[in-house]
Amino acid sequence: MNIVFNVNELGMEGLGATLSSLVSNCSDNSQLVLWFLCSELRLRDKDNIRSLLSSVGYRGDVKFVDFDAKGEFGHLRSLHGDWTPYGRLLIPRTIPDKQALYLDSDLLVLLDILTLKDYEMGDSLLGAVFGCDLKYALDNSFFTKNLNWSLDTPYFNSGVVLFNLEKWRQDDVDSQWLKLAERYPDGLISHDQTLLNAVAGGKFARLPDAYNNPWYPGEGELLSYHNSIVHFVGSPKPWDLSGRFLHGGYKIGGVITRASGRKNI
Repeated sequence: MNIVFNVNELGMEGLGATLSSLVSNCSDNSQLVLWFLCSELRLRDKDNIRSLLSSVGYRGDVKFVDFDAKGEFGHLRSLHGDWTPYGRLLIPRTIPDKQALYLDSDLLVLLDILTLKDYEMGDSLLGAVFGCDLKYALDNSFFTKNLNWSLDTPYFNSGVVLFNLEKWRQDDVDSQWLKLAERYPDGLISHDQTLLNAVAGGKFARLPDAYNNPWYPGEGELLSYHNSIVHFVGSPKPWDLSGRFLHGGYKIGGVITRASGRKNI
């Protein structure tokens, strides 16, 4: 099963917790292939990732793929001067397989990820947890003004996304998002998430809610986080300096080693 992460040095802060929980809760982690799309990630960081995986008993394959985020996507709207998030759009051209699961690096994977192996997607391009109707999305104006979408169109968060790689390539979806990006480079309010929702067109395989369970700062303790993928949406994250005081997620799971070599939540 292909699991993909898209990281730079900043993303290392939460990656350790994500990897540790992913491996520890997997019923047979030898079935996993972990891909890391790396934007300016140092050799030391890659070694720390390998070391962490070894320490938690990971037995699967690990693959690192470097890419130049600014060189590839620097003409598009950035996230606070960072173009790394767009890297997940490279997944279909990077992984020569039928399916891949993308995971953000601010997650706790508190379920067996193999429950998504060979997930039946039908003719859907992407699989994701339903997030909201378009009218509640931050970038709704992009879709209503430029693509004439209805405000009740289904929309998803791109922190956990299952890619139907075969269909993506068959339908030449790369050309679709590239055309949108070239036409609206400054209008991509939610960056890769805007483009992924655009190519999905409101039609995506609905993953159960447990596969992207959002936990926002200031919410206190999440009522139901067991047997789910907890997504620490927004800022601060539990491992940030102020997370101890402002995020209810600081206390769960004990102390999990970061990929950076320091301690995490």
